[in-house]
Amino acid sequence: MMARLDVRLLEDGLDPAAAYAVFDRAEGSAGAVVSFTGVVRGESGAVDYLFLDWYPGMTEASLQEIAEAAAQRFDITALSVLHRCGKVMAGETIVFVAAASAHRRAAFEAADYAMDRLKSEAALWKREAGRDGEHWVEPRAADAKDLKRWT
Repeated sequence: MMARLDVRLLEDGLDPAAAYAVFDRAEGSAGAVVSFTGVVRGESGAVDYLFLDWYPGMTEASLQEIAEAAAQRFDITALSVLHRCGKVMAGETIVFVAAASAHRRAAFEAADYAMDRLKSEAALWKREAGRDGEHWVEPRAADAKDLKRWT
């Protein structure tokens, strides 16, 4: 049976506590629930916000493909991938990923895999704005190294 997937691109706020509560309630019989929340770093005031450009339809399809690949690769019962787009202020949640499984290892690995792919492959284009102006953000060498672990 395929895992239950909840994949959404959100233009408005993302409350990770509420997202976790909904996910956990739906997966109450799972032996393990693992979640990850990513926040826009405001590193000592250097970043005011990120703007995530997206292409409607294409971006959602890329998120869905990543979630489906995680569900096929790992023995999980559910996966949630919630990602912001548009303007996300420093300190705000940009991504929430949760995985449920009978045992912890699969949940950890599915969430980790999904995040590695989201960082490097999701059809989102990031512009960072702060005291040094505005510039595009590309995946880092460390992101490519993290992604390579799964091949």
